[in-house]
Amino acid sequence: MAPARVSQTELDDRKIVGVNLETVTNVTSTDIPGHYPGEDHEWDLEYFKNTFNVKFHKHQPFDASFSLIGLDASIANAFRRILLAEIPTLAIEYVFVHNNTSIVQDDVLSHRLGLIPLTGNPKGIRWLQQYRKPTDEDPEGSGVQDINTIVMRLKVECTKADNYDELNKKGENDPRLLYKHAHVYAKDLEFIVSGRQDTFFSGEANKIKSVHPDILLTKMRPGQCINMEMHCIKGIGADHAKFSPVATASYRLLPTVSIMKPILGNDARKFARCFPKGVIGLEEVSPSEAKEGNGYEGHEGEKKAVVKNTFKDTVSRECLRHPEFEGKVKLGRVRDHFIFMVESTGQYQSDELFLESVSILKEKCASMKRGLASLMR
Repeated sequence: MAPARVSQTELDDRKIVGVNLETVTNVTSTDIPGHYPGEDHEWDLEYFKNTFNVKFHKHQPFDASFSLIGLDASIANAFRRILLAEIPTLAIEYVFVHNNTSIVQDDVLSHRLGLIPLTGNPKGIRWLQQYRKPTDEDPEGSGVQDINTIVMRLKVECTKADNYDELNKKGENDPRLLYKHAHVYAKDLEFIVSGRQDTFFSGEANKIKSVHPDILLTKMRPGQCINMEMHCIKGIGADHAKFSPVATASYRLLPTVSIMKPILGNDARKFARCFPKGVIGLEEVSPSEAKEGNGYEGHEGEKKAVVKNTFKDTVSRECLRHPEFEGKVKLGRVRDHFIFMVESTGQYQSDELFLESVSILKEKCASMKRGLASLMR
């Protein structure tokens, strides 16, 4: 049987997930071999190269938004899961408390230290290898080495300011002025270079430090001090959330809004208010439109509702609640248009993170191919 010819309009309609008042329809992908008799939907590399597209919407160091167009949901979701849980990052894992007389208990302060996002020379962080923890089978593990462990120190003591008496006489009550180290911040963490680490982490710009120096760790008063040593290792978000390189990594499908019948006058204004600003616009009915016989006859000069930018829509379905719009509008989402939002915690830039996720997925595919090849021997 000869392959059936399908119009581009019908192919585009198949990609739309219908969003109705109380239901969602057409949620399953149908572009698979054998679903439509006479149509060939076998996956083809050249076709994928020609149809796949990437669009950047926002590109900032730690906040990116981009679209992946022409991709299956399983692949898009794989990227999202890898971003959250499988990209190795550096974080504080072991805290050795030599002295802590602050009001924050040792375990609570250690937990807060572990959640501080760290940054440094990206090449150096990639150079670091993962620390292998001791187990029953391997009691020694990999051991602490310059290639797998970053050492940091927190050594602060609260004392009175040099001009304490003068400030006290003036009635000053701000502890940050009265005392030194009244507040302990993440910027008080000190990086200790060891071995070959000076190749990558020498200098203020490259050294390991907190992404946000003003993270408050604790407060102290004269006589209190903290002396701790911390060991930072590489891990993944699947082990602990502190190793996740993103604050959030999510995607949504591109919304669609189709006006099926004219919406005019006050109804058009009300219709525009049902959507976020910028989704629906108001335009005047032109003389040519008023003569075409498409529902605008006799409405020349009146305001009509037109779709401007569906990217801004949140698909709230507010317009479907009003009876005057029944049968006049269809809402949906494009099944293969994924709008990603990636917010980095600071160790890597957001666009680098996505490339890292692509590399990890490639490694997983290569590993599976090797496994299949070994089974066939």
